Amino acid sequence: MRMLINFTKMQGLGNDFMVIDAINQSISLSVMQIQKLSNRHFGVGFDQLLLVEKPEAYNNDFKYRIFNADGSEVGQCGNGARCFARFVVEKKLTNKRFDEEIVVETKESVMTLLVRNNNEVVVAMGKPIWHSKDIPFGQLDSVNATYIVEGETLGVVSMGNPHAVLIVDDISQDIETIAKKIQNSVDFPAGVNVNFVSIMDRHNITLRVYERGVGETLACGSGACATVAYLQKINNIDANEVTVELKGGELFIDIDNNGVNMRGSAEFVFEGQVDI
Repeated sequence: MRMLINFTKMQGLGNDFMVIDAINQSISLSVMQIQKLSNRHFGVGFDQLLLVEKPEAYNNDFKYRIFNADGSEVGQCGNGARCFARFVVEKKLTNKRFDEEIVVETKESVMTLLVRNNNEVVVAMGKPIWHSKDIPFGQLDSVNATYIVEGETLGVVSMGNPHAVLIVDDISQDIETIAKKIQNSVDFPAGVNVNFVSIMDRHNITLRVYERGVGETLACGSGACATVAYLQKINNIDANEVTVELKGGELFIDIDNNGVNMRGSAEFVFEGQVDI
């Protein structure tokens, strides 16, 4: 059957999304259809597809589903969460407005979003996950979350999706070969996002992220959070606000007793319809 879908194209620091209201229209997409939509020459083009759905729990506001460009469903996307928050506010899918918390279910957890009146969004991403079996990761737990995988020394942490963190001196180096080698490791049965970070000082880092199912992106919110959490754990940076410089712009991360908080922009690009 053919479907005419209304969608919104959004971006957070160049990490781009096709956002669909799946509350007021019936949506059912196959992996092949998502792959076709993600194609930047023959489709809409995006890093991730975001679906806005009704929550399963009555005390939550929405359910947030995320699909990578290859059609795989994942548990978290921080840049997408900021776009999700602005979308539901601007489209009046919620009665909540600026500086009111929006509680959202994901595949892995529940998180809180807050849109400020300057259109910045604050996302409470929750606590980092360090236990190997919960990431998932194939090695036994390490006290400082540092491991050797495929000959590379890296940190391993989950923010609702798995991340490997490599500290590098040259952030401009080729990252694809190393990233693919780590992603294909048997130590990561669900795959992994690979983060390459250069530390400028205790409050400033530069980051590049090679995402599973996507490739290198201009920004990755969960990657920024995972990287800051790992660097703080090994005492390479401070826990209060850290500026993360990505190809698409800056994110601001801090860690408190409730977990990791991310602040950054989210922008509308265009509205459209597509016939599936």
